[in-house]
Amino acid sequence: MTLRLHDTLSGETTEFEPVGDTVTLYLCGLTTSDPAHLGHARVWLHTDVLHRWLEYSGYDVRHVENFTDVNEKVLARVGEVGDSEADVGRHYVGEFLRDMRSLRLKRATVYPRVTEHVDEVIAMVETLLEKGYAYESAGSVYFDVTSFEDYGKLSGQQIDELEAQGPEDERAEKRHPSDFALWKADGVEPGEIVDHQHEGAADPAEACETAETWDSPWGEGRPGWHIECSAMSTTHLADTFDVHVAGEDLVFPHNENEIAQAEAATGQRFTNHWLHVGLLETGEEKMSSSLGNFYTVEEAIEKFGADVVRTFLLSATYSEKQTYSEAALSEAAERFERIERGYDRAVDVADSPDAGTKVCDDRFRDAVEDAREAFEAAMDDDLNTREALAAVLELTSAVHEHLDGHDQADFGGLRSAIEAYEDLGGDVLGLALGDGPGSDVHLSEDLAELVLELREREREAGNYERADELRDELEAIGVEVQDTDDGPTFRL
Repeated sequence: MTLRLHDTLSGETTEFEPVGDTVTLYLCGLTTSDPAHLGHARVWLHTDVLHRWLEYSGYDVRHVENFTDVNEKVLARVGEVGDSEADVGRHYVGEFLRDMRSLRLKRATVYPRVTEHVDEVIAMVETLLEKGYAYESAGSVYFDVTSFEDYGKLSGQQIDELEAQGPEDERAEKRHPSDFALWKADGVEPGEIVDHQHEGAADPAEACETAETWDSPWGEGRPGWHIECSAMSTTHLADTFDVHVAGEDLVFPHNENEIAQAEAATGQRFTNHWLHVGLLETGEEKMSSSLGNFYTVEEAIEKFGADVVRTFLLSATYSEKQTYSEAALSEAAERFERIERGYDRAVDVADSPDAGTKVCDDRFRDAVEDAREAFEAAMDDDLNTREALAAVLELTSAVHEHLDGHDQADFGGLRSAIEAYEDLGGDVLGLALGDGPGSDVHLSEDLAELVLELREREREAGNYERADELRDELEAIGVEVQDTDDGPTFRL
């Protein structure tokens, strides 16, 4: 069976055909202004499993996920977690990467940040001006939504029915209320961050003084939000790439505006598959930082563990909404423990004299193969992780039925079952089984990398004594550190 994916733009589920030899994948990442919560983790997890499934299916994957580190919400944290917009951004990038490692996400190929890509943003804005899709007004640059014939094709919005985009003080500068900013003149005014302020944050006027700005052909200013993703994705992937993943709440205006900018600038289709992950809800509301109804990733892992969090979030398919509850987490814990027990029992018997080399249970072997085939069919059917988990549970039932019904076990069948657990539950779903992600070796490597990242931050801050202490502490527990021209490396 061939992988089929639903495309939000066409509304159809079609056979996946990558543009080139390497699958190109972009995920709209987070704004560096709040701790990541389980709603964010849901988008991360389904993107991670897509990445894993593509590799399982034989593809190479180039996976790009951005961080938006220039934003009014970032400034609203100044004084609380850093002394400047740059400090706040750096703080949360570090937290997000830590959370990603804690959830055992596969590393993206690159994590671009807006502050590193202002030149690319300016170049795309210049192209849009030259082609007549944008105009300058009072030192800012706006995209003219009426100039792009297909505007609204992702969300179904009609231009004459659209609400105004952007803050009210922009509207006098725009030709059409729905035009949106590509480049904003000057810095940020205190009134723009007041609604996002946190307890312990600096006075808005003081925070705004730390706002980052850049020179441009239109004067000093900052990138608009939407143009950032268009510039970063096409820089690190191509004018047309294979899959764009985002949360359902970004369809409009963000993803709609990405399409308009990118396709107007390049003249090419932006992406071939739009995958939108359904919201995680508490009651009837989406889990949201602004609503305060969330569990942070750190809290969830501390309370439930990474495997239970992964099992819970993958228990519903990516395209549907999911409801958070303690009962649902408890059910996920039971599912994971059942899978883990089945795997451990298969390993224990296979590695004991109780497994016979001449014993052959055809029914068991067929059940193992059936479980693998069911898993693969589910994943190829638009990444149906709910049914994929059910297949791993069926594998577990087959293991217990075989072992309970025979005095001597079928070693060949158990070996196939163990491989299925490790391939499907471990490599694809990312559960801590065997030598896959989450094993003691991989956990040690991840912890060593986290300490090295902390050591590098200490060195960059000039805290060389603390950096040396961290190196000594690593070496004391058997992690050999070497500093190279390309950065530090380690060996366990």
